[in-house]
Amino acid sequence: MMNQKDFHQVLSNETRLKILHWLKRPAEHFPPHVELGHFRDGVCVQFIKDKAGLSNSTTSHYLSMMEKIGLVISTRHGKWTYYRRNDKIIGQYIKDLKDNL
Repeated sequence: MMNQKDFHQVLSNETRLKILHWLKRPAEHFPPHVELGHFRDGVCVQFIKDKAGLSNSTTSHYLSMMEKIGLVISTRHGKWTYYRRNDKIIGQYIKDLKDNL
């Protein structure tokens, strides 16, 4: 079983929840990726920062927290980092909630 406390802490922040929501359907929430031409590897951190209205450091901290517990997966392309949802872990978290509540 995953550490529910870590998930609750990360998901207790409205902006982090919004980021997960946006990443569920990136083409609806972010501009096209000219560099990659697709969203398979996720969304560039710069786009996430701009949409959330956060500083670079806060955006990086939030995404790092989310990646540490497995909610998002990062992929590097040159100097850019892209993030996508880890729907397998999100599904497991929801299943664990159902099983344990």
